[in-house]
Amino acid sequence: MIPHVSRLLELWRIAAHYRLDTLVPAEEVPVKARPALSLIRLHPAAWHSRERKNPLKLKEALEEMGPLAIKLGQLLSTRRDLIPPEILAQLVLLQDRVKPFGSDVAKTRIQQSLKAEITTLFARFDEQPLAAASIAQVHTAALHDGREVVVKVTRPDIRKQILQDFEILTWLGDWLENRIEAARALHLSEIIQDYRQIILNELDLTLEADNTRRMRHYFTGSSMMYVPEIYMDSPDVMVAERITGVPISDTETFDRLGMDRAQLAEKGLTIFFTQVFRDNFFHADMHPGNVFVETINPENPRFIALDCAIMGELSKQDQMTVARMLLAVMNSNFMQLIQIVHQAGWIPPGTDQDALAREMRRTVGPMVSKPMDQLDFAGILLQVMDIARRFHLEIPPQLMLLLKTLVHVEGLGTDLYPQLDIWKLAKPILTDWIKANMNPVKNVKEIGQQIPDLLLGAHDLPTLLIDSLNGLKNQSAWHDKQLRELQSLRLQMQHQQRRNWIFGSLLMILLTIAIIAPWYVSTVLIVVASLLSLWRIAK
Repeated sequence: MIPHVSRLLELWRIAAHYRLDTLVPAEEVPVKARPALSLIRLHPAAWHSRERKNPLKLKEALEEMGPLAIKLGQLLSTRRDLIPPEILAQLVLLQDRVKPFGSDVAKTRIQQSLKAEITTLFARFDEQPLAAASIAQVHTAALHDGREVVVKVTRPDIRKQILQDFEILTWLGDWLENRIEAARALHLSEIIQDYRQIILNELDLTLEADNTRRMRHYFTGSSMMYVPEIYMDSPDVMVAERITGVPISDTETFDRLGMDRAQLAEKGLTIFFTQVFRDNFFHADMHPGNVFVETINPENPRFIALDCAIMGELSKQDQMTVARMLLAVMNSNFMQLIQIVHQAGWIPPGTDQDALAREMRRTVGPMVSKPMDQLDFAGILLQVMDIARRFHLEIPPQLMLLLKTLVHVEGLGTDLYPQLDIWKLAKPILTDWIKANMNPVKNVKEIGQQIPDLLLGAHDLPTLLIDSLNGLKNQSAWHDKQLRELQSLRLQMQHQQRRNWIFGSLLMILLTIAIIAPWYVSTVLIVVASLLSLWRIAK
């Protein structure tokens, strides 16, 4: 059953009202997508709509559809290689210029959440929002000691809508998994549930505050990135240090100040690999509205990390697998790539690994030899997903957040410096990380650090061994009991089946005699048969 039909009808009404079927010329729409456009035109809201010529109709429609639609728009806004310029111009506005909510509402939420009056908390509070996004909006203010701050406030009453939208996505994910093999290979339903939890976590600003403090700790004193300090936080409000900078997409300012865009792009990529492999804590929502650059020192600018609500982590095994896979691709060693994937347990038994290696070489090989501006990253990604479908590969859901981040990073890098050689920069970073993590001295040292815990655990070993043996004994006794009960049940079923056969045979004999006997005998026999049947049913 489709959940929240009323919500689906509301999304249909919004699409019709803003005439989203007119975003691109009809002849440019893929044939399979045309029925959806026809469905939009069927809604009464489309018949008299005046939004056909609205230059911001897509932005306004996504705003009205809610946070998940806005986040989709933010993701697409980094893909200048995929999105037509007139549509991209609207999506870029979703990065930090979503329709704000009232300042009175914001102040009320701040006072209730931080349990103090605005005048007690701040020497100055600017009612005009600095920025507004899908989950929250930001106001500038000043503390009583003169420090300039930004105050982030979550939007009111959005949790219910997010939960409804995820119910629809969950139903859609299950529907696709039951019909499309690629969706099953990707564990689409599990990915949707993981992302649901990520978005719900984003509604709690105490988690973002903790993430920001952790990121700040990792990059304290760094010449590559600065992370603002957090001053106050609660589930609905976060007060942080105000930083001056420009969005990563503002290439005109970089050129005007004489910044080296190639150096800046290399620094950004180094930060990404540092987060993934050194810290195992990476920013997973890197659209231009969340990534800024300092302009104080144009010769050696730093990145500024904002909005650390959605962060990613990998297990140690997945870290090593991803690093070795990337290094194998960089070395054009696709048989080694397949062996790594096989060791990770992503390839089912009986797979033709030679054929899989050839497909990966054909699809992924061009990525190594071409600069970013000549790569169709999204197209290559779709081909890799198709290979996963055809070869029944199992892609762990925890890697999908990293994949989403790579889409962001690649899109930002293409805008900043299209000629960036991503592989030349990444190769020494990955090589050094793998060597460090496979260093025997380091591994022996880690084992040595665990010796006290092992010795303490050894004290409990006899007790654990006895408990395990008793558990096995009890489990064996339980199995014996279950077996006896099953055998008894089987005998009962056999006896019941035999009684049913005898009763059925007797009933057939009585009815047969009733057919050939005189009418008064037949009547008696039919009554007897009926009473026997009622007795049997009652029993």
